Amino acid sequence: MGSSIRNAERDLRLADFIRDEIARALLSDVRDPRIGMTSVTDVRVNGDMSRADVYVSSLSARSEGEREALIAALDHAAGFLRSKVAQRGNLRTTPRFRFHYDDLVESGPRIEALIDRAVEGGAEAVARDRAQDEAAGPLTPPGR
Repeated sequence: MGSSIRNAERDLRLADFIRDEIARALLSDVRDPRIGMTSVTDVRVNGDMSRADVYVSSLSARSEGEREALIAALDHAAGFLRSKVAQRGNLRTTPRFRFHYDDLVESGPRIEALIDRAVEGGAEAVARDRAQDEAAGPLTPPGR
């Protein structure tokens, strides 16, 4: 197995571990009301493992201001969360966390509706083309 594959697997395992530990700490150890019911949707660790980008979402953060307050609260708790991850993991160094709001949860249904509408429009266009083809009669090669 190549070293780049081993490194990628290691990075994925570390990202999964960090995601699980931050989620656990948010549920049981963090008392900031701005955080509420926050889900950790993804973690991406950079190549030298010095930073981890942590993506979160929350159904209670509906406005842009609430999302910014959530990220500010998480940034404020980053050191505490990093120490919790360090306590639970057997890591030489624990990455510093940068929090980002992941709006995929909110935008997912809207994107799905757009896709459905495009598919329906495409089906209508196919049906319209078939009707026009049938009205034009059978295709015959030129010269016959």
